[in-house]
Amino acid sequence: MHIPRLAVAMMAHVLLVVSVSASENEPSGARPVATYSIVARDTDTGQLGVAVQSHWFSVGSLVTWARAGVGAVATQSFVLVDYGPDGLALMEQGTSAPEALAQLVAADEGRDVRQVAMIDAAGRVAAHTGERCIQAAGHHVGDNFSVQANLMLSADVWPFMKAAYENTPGDLADRMLAALEAAEGVGGDIRGRQSAAILIVSGDKQAQPWQGVQMELRVEDHPEPLVELRRLIRVHRAYEHMNAGDLAVEHGDDEMALKEYSAAEEMFPDNLEMKYWHAVALANMGRLKESYPLFKTIFQQDENWRTLLPRLVDSGLIEQKAVDKILKAVK
Repeated sequence: MHIPRLAVAMMAHVLLVVSVSASENEPSGARPVATYSIVARDTDTGQLGVAVQSHWFSVGSLVTWARAGVGAVATQSFVLVDYGPDGLALMEQGTSAPEALAQLVAADEGRDVRQVAMIDAAGRVAAHTGERCIQAAGHHVGDNFSVQANLMLSADVWPFMKAAYENTPGDLADRMLAALEAAEGVGGDIRGRQSAAILIVSGDKQAQPWQGVQMELRVEDHPEPLVELRRLIRVHRAYEHMNAGDLAVEHGDDEMALKEYSAAEEMFPDNLEMKYWHAVALANMGRLKESYPLFKTIFQQDENWRTLLPRLVDSGLIEQKAVDKILKAVK
């Protein structure tokens, strides 16, 4: 959400912002949050996204910025976090991404050590790689996307990212992750890897800046951040099925609810949480006998779920008579 992200960014800015000499344009005390990243817009859904990997702790708290129906920003190299919120503010006012980036770069005395990419809700995109970004550094602006990298092992990184994004099937998350993996495949960050992040928002503008976030995942510190990020994306998608199942229950569509719950369980068959709420849904549909095998498996692995069941009654999540039958039938 953007309110806490802004708070984090303000603290990070105090620690990491480049102090520049007006006469020599030299960074003083700067920390190179070198990285490779992608900003993109899905032309089918309008979704906007940004994804990143770096040998830097918690790279997502600094680099990735997006707002539903407005745009997405990646700010990196000797990072100036302001490009994120300031770029989004300009785009929200109707400034195109190329114009917003040009304005901010022109006003930045440290522009030569910055690397920034922006894309707006119309798919207009631009990138800036400062002349003094640590090599290998560069970017490629394509159709509704930009890939950029600095402090890379080789200059193959951004061309391979471009090719992977353009040639990978799937949704926006699939394609952006493929771009990151392609970068890593040709050496990536010369220092190695530590953290990664992905942020995807709706293409539809929302009333509040924290609304419309469809995926926001971070790997803060991990020996294989992209492997972990791919795993988290899969978990996220499983829980999207769970959420869809809950929504179907609210709408009285029992068959759709069971279909969604089953889809989640197929992805993570050992997840007791998913089994539990599937079983509760069956009980609430009056299909108690179908729920018993699920409850039995769950209770055998963790008795706390049995203890929880009666507590759901007061919250209106299950009827007492159903609980009594379940606890009697499932020993």
